[in-house]
Amino acid sequence: MKTLYLDCFAGIAGDMLAGALFELVPHPERFEAELAKMSKLTSEDYRVRFEKTVKSGIAGTHFYVDTHEHHPHRGLKEIEEIIADSSLSPRVQRESMRAFALLAEAEAAVHGTTPDKIHFHEVGAIDSILDIVGAFILVDMLDWPRVLSSPVNVGSGTVRCAHGVLPVPAPATERLLRGLPICSRGEPMERTTPTGALLVRCLASAFCDLPPGTVLASGYGTGTRDSDLPNVLRVLLMDSHPSDSCPSDSCPSESHPSKGVDHDRAALLESNIDDMNPQDYESVTERLFADGALDVWLESIAMKKGRPGTKLCCLCAPEKAGELSVAILCATTTQGVRKTMVDRTKLCYKIEERTTSLGTMRVKTAFLGEKPLRRTPEYDDLKRLAAAEGLSLPEARSRIAGELMP
Repeated sequence: MKTLYLDCFAGIAGDMLAGALFELVPHPERFEAELAKMSKLTSEDYRVRFEKTVKSGIAGTHFYVDTHEHHPHRGLKEIEEIIADSSLSPRVQRESMRAFALLAEAEAAVHGTTPDKIHFHEVGAIDSILDIVGAFILVDMLDWPRVLSSPVNVGSGTVRCAHGVLPVPAPATERLLRGLPICSRGEPMERTTPTGALLVRCLASAFCDLPPGTVLASGYGTGTRDSDLPNVLRVLLMDSHPSDSCPSDSCPSESHPSKGVDHDRAALLESNIDDMNPQDYESVTERLFADGALDVWLESIAMKKGRPGTKLCCLCAPEKAGELSVAILCATTTQGVRKTMVDRTKLCYKIEERTTSLGTMRVKTAFLGEKPLRRTPEYDDLKRLAAAEGLSLPEARSRIAGELMP
């Protein structure tokens, strides 16, 4: 499994993340062409450049955006129009708009208003839009690997922003990092910006120390400050395995007396809905899975006055609960989302390609400890190969059952 590990030992900012990811993508020359797909931002509005810099003896790349713009106060709707009217890939559009919706929610909570009334200050400027959208473009260029992160170093002291001098972490940054592991190391300064906090929240599926695995490459993104800690974000591109994951989302290790199974915590999000077109649930389910849901399902319920209804259920990692709640509110007709923390007991698994008498297909192997428990063909592959052979799904499944025995 390809994994990006964000080593935020000195914090994280949008330009630092873009610089680190730029060092990892296979065809970096494509990046500017991807940015240009946002046609509402023209080449007359900005110029981007990646430059090699050195911080405390560590060489890395800094992402610069040159613009004559002076931090306009764009609203969420204006930013969404820039993204929606682009020809960026659907996932980059979706992730970018989800990020700005999450940011608007955080800013609204800080200022005691609603997301639709928020006008972003620094993060509404072209350079910050390009930092955020650019990060998703670069992850897309890496084919969306799993992202893990270290605890985030937020720094200390104060920072001057559009609202004056504020304590570190700034209120919006603190809001975005709620529920995530943070730390404060080094000389007083802002080490994690709102943009950096937003991106690590949107991208990381778990937070942990450096996981076991094979390091394939590393990227270093540099900031513009100097201090006792190198102003650098290190991103490692790794190849990890089912037993090489973070404790929060992984297989059991010797330190986990789990008798061959894993235990973790997850958030269960639920909404009761009685006024939505049933045909729309398919797109909602697809969106939630694309946004990081672990599972999504529907339950038939009886609501007040005997009306039939549907309970939408979404299981996710705790750190994804906020953004997936927003996704449910935006994509359905519900007025609210309930959250319950649940304990899970699960098997470890891995997916690999296997050669069978029907052809090559992906197969999921579930493990009880180190012992393979069962192997299951991926449905889409089985369906495709069965059609090619003129077989029904039960016939195809029966034909390869013996070949997949653990």
